[in-house]
Amino acid sequence: MSQELTTLLSELKEEEALAFVEKSLEEGAKASELLEQAKEGMNVVGQRFADQVYFIPDLIYSGEILKQVVQRLEPHLKEEVSVEKEARGKIVIGTVAGDIHDIGKDLVTFMLDVSGFEVTDLGIDVPVQKFVDAIQETGCQVVALSGFLTLAFDSMKETVEAIKAAGLRDKVKIMIGGGQMDEQVCKFTGADAYGLDAVAAVQLANGWIGG
Repeated sequence: MSQELTTLLSELKEEEALAFVEKSLEEGAKASELLEQAKEGMNVVGQRFADQVYFIPDLIYSGEILKQVVQRLEPHLKEEVSVEKEARGKIVIGTVAGDIHDIGKDLVTFMLDVSGFEVTDLGIDVPVQKFVDAIQETGCQVVALSGFLTLAFDSMKETVEAIKAAGLRDKVKIMIGGGQMDEQVCKFTGADAYGLDAVAAVQLANGWIGG
């Protein structure tokens, strides 16, 4: 499979990337494969940010390009992913307090949605109590906490502890994602699992709720 979209997105070439998506769809390319290329492009952007080749404005710009790509792919993805929404569960997602990154969260939200889950997106810089309230209001089975910065680890831990204090911890599974996640961070926060990307998040949700 061509990796042209990966290169265009990672090089932040907005017009070229969108034109490539349109042309590829017209020629019968699978939207899911194009999404995979876009995801790889974002991985490159993330690595360049970690290497201090790219900076916050570049991250934001790449996220805007990704959103436009996803908008064009969405109708086609929904045709490819034939699922019964009623057969899946409810998920609450948000970027934790103190963190305003939404690139990864938005992609996870989209992937969960097209996979048939009912997703409540609380947005960015979400206060602890808002997560607790959303669990009570939606009756969700899964909570996804997103954070790109290392300071998000403390916010994730506080959020998990608040869910526990509210007597809701045994009613939900909690996943964390974004930035440098590993088993140690997962244990620190008290979450059930961590996901390195949107595909992993869907796999976790499927495993917990049934897929």
